[in-house]
Amino acid sequence: MLQIKEISKTFNPGTVNEKKALRSLSLTLADGDFVTVIGGNGAGKSTLLNAIAGTWFVDEGKILLDDKDVTGLPEYKRAKFLGRVFQDPMNGTAATMEIEENLALAFRRGDKRTLRIGITQAERKMYREVLARLGLGLENRMTSKVGLLSGGQRQALTLLMATLKKPKVLLLDEHTAALDPKTAAKVLDTTEAIVNENHLTTLMITHNMRDAIQIGNRLIMMNNGQIIYDVAGEEKKKLTVEDLLRKFAEASGEEFANDRMMLAK
Repeated sequence: MLQIKEISKTFNPGTVNEKKALRSLSLTLADGDFVTVIGGNGAGKSTLLNAIAGTWFVDEGKILLDDKDVTGLPEYKRAKFLGRVFQDPMNGTAATMEIEENLALAFRRGDKRTLRIGITQAERKMYREVLARLGLGLENRMTSKVGLLSGGQRQALTLLMATLKKPKVLLLDEHTAALDPKTAAKVLDTTEAIVNENHLTTLMITHNMRDAIQIGNRLIMMNNGQIIYDVAGEEKKKLTVEDLLRKFAEASGEEFANDRMMLAK
């Protein structure tokens, strides 16, 4: 479903601020893979997601989505194939618009705009049904402004919007990091349910090592712009946080030094 071939990205090349964010990185995701991504600060995790999304172009290499070369496509054209949820709950939704209006925008992503009626009754019924699955009571507040929602409610809505059209690849960039533990757990449960139900190919960056082990069928660890560990299936299920710390030290030759991830053990 997703093929990344030898991609590299350097910021501020030729200056004192030069940063090699990705170094000849290759990665292949099969249809339905749910991959968690961990790594220290500056490992290249968010740069990888931004490269896939087209937020910025890579310097070298290719990105193929469902065998289609999207390397040169701008972000707005890739949005037709991708769903994305950011760390900040304020991103991904329009605060001054109603819940149903936000869902309608997501439902029309990639479609040609026409002069048809804004939201049909059939659509409203469908939105009410998908909102009800969240278990947050939002199906009874469809005309409420999104800006009135809590951070967790808004992030759950963003997740729903990102998956409404069943994207070829779903990108989750630490999408629970800004939430309190109880709300984060609820959003993670919702994430797993939506991904599994729709068989979505997913990349999820997380700073929580336990979540990285427990969620998904595959885990990759990044360091210095490269993938240094890739594990899947039964081997992944048997991992412990201590195993990951040891693997990091073995693969990178250095101790893991990320306060947030250490605290999330």
